[in-house]
Amino acid sequence: MIVSPAALRRRLIDQASEPYRALGRFAYHFARGKLGRDPVFVGMLERGLFPDAARILDLGCGQGLLAAWLLAARQLYDAGDWSAQWPAPPRVAELRGIDLLTIDVQRAQRACGSWARFEAGDMRQMDFGQADVVVIMDAAHYVDGPSQDDLLRRVRAALPPNGLFLTRVGDAGGGLRFQLSNWIDRAVALFRGLGWRRLYPRRLPDWIQALEALGFRVETAPMNGLLPFANVMLIARLGESAAVGN
Repeated sequence: MIVSPAALRRRLIDQASEPYRALGRFAYHFARGKLGRDPVFVGMLERGLFPDAARILDLGCGQGLLAAWLLAARQLYDAGDWSAQWPAPPRVAELRGIDLLTIDVQRAQRACGSWARFEAGDMRQMDFGQADVVVIMDAAHYVDGPSQDDLLRRVRAALPPNGLFLTRVGDAGGGLRFQLSNWIDRAVALFRGLGWRRLYPRRLPDWIQALEALGFRVETAPMNGLLPFANVMLIARLGESAAVGN
């Protein structure tokens, strides 16, 4: 059944968050709140960013919301419940998530089952293996500058010649909007049990320059929704088919 984008979005939120219901009130309501309010999940599907049959590595995966979202999208599509205005969601060949918090990894595995694999560990130290798409959403700024550079190099090494890297960063040149998002990030880290952490943001041009130096071509997409933040998604591609950056 062809549905409107708004109706599809509601069904996606319902289906992707449902597996978390059995994991407790926090896990369930966090999933619904994040999937419902954060525009990055819809944005990735609207743009058709994930190639079909891709191996996806999700660094800083939290409780596995990206995996749950992509699984729900494919289930709805296969059932004929989709919007003609959105491209077909990907069939995922493999999804692996890494997160620092063991409790989030446990929630992710219980919610997604054998469809995805999750590991607890520090992304600065874990073996990335090989992937077609690497995702880091709102996590790179938790490690210092040299660690960020090393992280980007390792992401590049994990990708094939036509690989894709998706990340969302806060633009340190974004003035008051950035200061607000910076304080929210600190509060979220504290709430998740990571303590009052120092953050290591960069200006958007510096992120783009670092990626271009590794051979990526970078496209930018504002990714705040209705919130007054300075968050930007970077769509970084390798290969001749890479989109020219904005």
